[in-house]
Amino acid sequence: MPYYIYKIIAGPTDLLKTLEKMEQYDSFKEARQRARSLRAGMTDDDNYTVKVMFADSELAAEEKLMEKREQPILREWEK
Repeated sequence: MPYYIYKIIAGPTDLLKTLEKMEQYDSFKEARQRARSLRAGMTDDDNYTVKVMFADSELAAEEKLMEKREQPILREWEK
């Protein structure tokens, strides 16, 4: 399964965001290094995030990125 690098532009709500596939890699190491270099090249004016997604296809990767994920529950000792 390939690793996809996406540019994610936030929308007016958490459910609305624009996804733009930037690149695709066969190994996580390459994808991670490229994502880190893309993030390092960002300026304060850039209004997007860069994420690496592991999935069977582009459609599956985009579905995972669009999912509403719940915030993790903090335990008393983690506060």
